[in-house]
Amino acid sequence: MSTFFSSIFFICIPISLVLAGWLVGRKPTRSQGRRLVCLNLLLVGLFAAGVLAHWLLPSPPPTQQYLSTSNLSLIMLALVLFMGTILMTFSRNYMATEPRLNVYWRWLLLTLAAVSLVVMSNHLILFWLGWVCISLALHKLLTFYPERPRAALAAHKKFLLARTAELCLLVAFICLYQAHNTFFIHELVDIFNLQASNTALSLSTNEHIAAVLIAIVALIKCAQLPVHGWLIQVVEAPTPVSALLHAGVINLGGFLLILFGPLLLQVATAQWLVLIVAGLTTVISALIMTTRISLKVRLAWSTSAQMGLMLLECALGLFELALLHLLTHSVYKAHAFLNSGNAIHDDLQRRLAPAEAPSAVDWFVAALLSACLVGGAAYVIHYQGVWSAWVLFGLALTVLIAQRHSQQRKASLMSAIGLTLILLTIYSTMKAFFGLVLPINPMLRVPALSLADFWVMGLFISLFILSWLLRYQAQRPSVQHLSMALFAGLYLDEWLTRLTLKVWPLRLPTRINSKTLTQQTSIK
Repeated sequence: MSTFFSSIFFICIPISLVLAGWLVGRKPTRSQGRRLVCLNLLLVGLFAAGVLAHWLLPSPPPTQQYLSTSNLSLIMLALVLFMGTILMTFSRNYMATEPRLNVYWRWLLLTLAAVSLVVMSNHLILFWLGWVCISLALHKLLTFYPERPRAALAAHKKFLLARTAELCLLVAFICLYQAHNTFFIHELVDIFNLQASNTALSLSTNEHIAAVLIAIVALIKCAQLPVHGWLIQVVEAPTPVSALLHAGVINLGGFLLILFGPLLLQVATAQWLVLIVAGLTTVISALIMTTRISLKVRLAWSTSAQMGLMLLECALGLFELALLHLLTHSVYKAHAFLNSGNAIHDDLQRRLAPAEAPSAVDWFVAALLSACLVGGAAYVIHYQGVWSAWVLFGLALTVLIAQRHSQQRKASLMSAIGLTLILLTIYSTMKAFFGLVLPINPMLRVPALSLADFWVMGLFISLFILSWLLRYQAQRPSVQHLSMALFAGLYLDEWLTRLTLKVWPLRLPTRINSKTLTQQTSIK
């Protein structure tokens, strides 16, 4: 009974979004924004009713249900509704003067409907269909300004990469069906967990192929190097579209790996593919971000780096940390893009209070304190797992403590220690909480101080050292050469752009500047 009622409530969410998208796209009216915000609040009510029905009424095992009511699916659906409410509220005023406002509303609603279908799906076919619909609807939003050449080029590259990812995902799902004769995702996950617990059960060739293909799909979806260029160029789209992409849609690669994590961690080829590609993307994108001036472009490079870090967490078996990362990154990136109009004010504040260069003593004290506090926190919670995540946290705290001073204000060491303790407490508590919400098979945990753990630690330490050199040793010739190469993005996007245009040529639109438009008007 619980399953029936909760499924009715949950399935009404994407259906309502589809119907609203079809109705609102027929003709432009200025009152649509207010109505859509009310609609999204109604959908939040449906979600709450579905959750209550799921928790309060008895329910059978969810293995052969078409809609998933797992904790992961409910959390992701709540995130979709939250982001939908924020984007619709913001778009009411931001997009009010657009002549094609009804087109924007239609494809925004259809994109949200497709995303909600994917995160709720417990069936491979439903999952794949929703995945395809997300890409097709998002393409319409990315080309909302078809006269912009950079937007057209970015959407063109995204279109080709999306079709490649969808084909890989389809082949992966076919392989899984052939291996286990079921389309239900919960049944497949149970099988993968059983195989991980029983060493006598080995994976088939189809499962190996599926795991590698799923890893490739996640890397493409999360815009990892070298297929990242479209993500940097879609800043030409309206700001709410950028927020939707960076705070929501791009996270689906991480959701895919969290969902099929029990399979990924049993296939070393797929696991190391993610470790290498996502790891290098995290380091390179984070370094390139420091060379950018435009706020939106910096945020785009930040997204690529953050997605790489989230995929690294999945490849290390830290799925609870990856889910926490997914949620916090979504909220932060939505706020960052929607608040990008205040970039000038924020830049003036940084110029009025620039950071003071830490001394060698500052760095030593900061490193010592961070090591002691992080080690103490790991001891208190009896942590047993990979140490690379704690190394990253310790390096971040080192930077926070060392750079606590500005030229106008000297922050005390005790205040920095207090802030560090607060961050450690929040991090440990949230990680433990999501570990309860998303229980992981202990057999899937990557051992501490393993080769994968050392590889990720080496990446984080390299990022720390290179960032320090770029900021405080910029006068060195070797650092200047590195900075120039990073400013060019290591020329990776140029290579992919040429390849894309060779595979499928595109005639870019010609943007008419104000001078040309004035001349054409005077001639007429």
